[in-house]
Amino acid sequence: MPTFSAHDGTELAYRLLGEGEPLVCLPGGPMASAAYLGNLGGLSAHRQLVLLDPRGTGGSAVPDDPSTYRCDRQVDDVEALRTHLGLDRFDLLGHSASGNLATLYAARYPRRLRSLILVTPGMRAVGIEVTEQDRREAVDLRVGEPWYAAGLAAFEEVVRGRATPEAWDSLAPLGYGRWGDAARAHAASTDEQRNGEAAAAFYGDGAFDPDATRAALAAVDAPVLVLAGELDAGPRPERARQLAELFPQGSFAVQPGAAHYPWLDGAGALVRTVAAFLDPGVHSVAVNGVRLAHRVWGAEDAEPVVLVHGRCGSGQDWTEIAERLAGRRRVIAVDLSGHGLSDWPGDYSLPGYRDELRGFLAALGLAGVDVVAHSMGGFAAYLLAQESPELFRRLVLEESPPLFPLDPPRPPAERPGGELGYDWSLVPSIDAQLNEPDPRWRERFDRVTVPTLVIAGGAGSHIAQEKFAWMADRIPDCRLVTIEAGHLVHSTRPAEFLAALEEFGI
Repeated sequence: MPTFSAHDGTELAYRLLGEGEPLVCLPGGPMASAAYLGNLGGLSAHRQLVLLDPRGTGGSAVPDDPSTYRCDRQVDDVEALRTHLGLDRFDLLGHSASGNLATLYAARYPRRLRSLILVTPGMRAVGIEVTEQDRREAVDLRVGEPWYAAGLAAFEEVVRGRATPEAWDSLAPLGYGRWGDAARAHAASTDEQRNGEAAAAFYGDGAFDPDATRAALAAVDAPVLVLAGELDAGPRPERARQLAELFPQGSFAVQPGAAHYPWLDGAGALVRTVAAFLDPGVHSVAVNGVRLAHRVWGAEDAEPVVLVHGRCGSGQDWTEIAERLAGRRRVIAVDLSGHGLSDWPGDYSLPGYRDELRGFLAALGLAGVDVVAHSMGGFAAYLLAQESPELFRRLVLEESPPLFPLDPPRPPAERPGGELGYDWSLVPSIDAQLNEPDPRWRERFDRVTVPTLVIAGGAGSHIAQEKFAWMADRIPDCRLVTIEAGHLVHSTRPAEFLAALEEFGI
């Protein structure tokens, strides 16, 4: 393990996982080694994780002075690591108790942070306490779990001041969204990796000055993400939101079904949320409680155009088109739910995507906007245009046909192997709707009163091309263009696709 010298000469160790821009990660415990973080659910595929073992844990040396275990006295350990890594500004993640340490670092060295991520963080540093009621609320959320009765009894013993090792063991499942073999093994290993003497000193007298820290956080100009678990006892989501509000650029997210270790309860959900936050080219908005990631190109004051991808794609599918449009337009490419870096809520339908597109435009303050949509994204767009044509200035539908019952119907799809960039559950859900679509979806094209361009892919497409002519005849102000490119017109023939857009006024 690589090492470096802390401010007092203590030799501290860290591990490197993955490649790319460094993300310094501080483990909780308090005072556990970083081993329990693993690779944070696969986040190492997006960033190089710099996993610090705090002094006296893992591969780091025991300090000569035990008082340096106190939280505020470890701030300069983080600063020494930054200097050792040769970073001017850096991204910092703190989990659990080290949320306090990361917050104190932000208060003392605000100009050194490029971004800050606080995952189910401790908040004593800013005077936000986890109350008995908070913990009771979290326990009550787990009614029906096999361990609930024993956990509730143990909780009552702890509240009465009669905590025993057995009571704490009975409460261990509360830290996990699913109490299975993996969670049991993780809980046992985390206990083994914790330095009890150091933990006792971590919250020592004088560690925190909440009023001073709150005041200092006003100078933090870096974006901050506070991530809470829906089921977590400390902090409950509302407490985490209060912490986020202390930062000028604070944002807040809740991971459904997660407790205190969200990378174990839903690795993909954590990775998508954090990766989107860390990518300066990605922005996020919440629509009906679902986080939608989107990429933006072009000048802020340029005329906007929204790009909507097809099924199993993402906003990145539009990169070449977006980069070329950005010379004259503000280009916004969304990841629909269940795709890319957006949330994967597990419930998908074409009307749902229609409503999601409506909410996305509203969240960005867009109305009377140009929308270019491909395949399934086009279904969402034209369903929305049937109901709310005033939201559009122009509409482009690329290989998005009217929906007739499929004959023969699509058979059950088989999931491909490996990791997917989309939620597989959306495939059978959408297939069922394509097999038996609502007839109203094809009966209301006369309500699409905005200028519309239909782009068909010609003989190479799997879609019967006469469907596009049928649809174009029913949209009042519509032109039909065929580009012999197959279903993926914008990626197969980008120059011709862009020429069609330009001729249409986009």
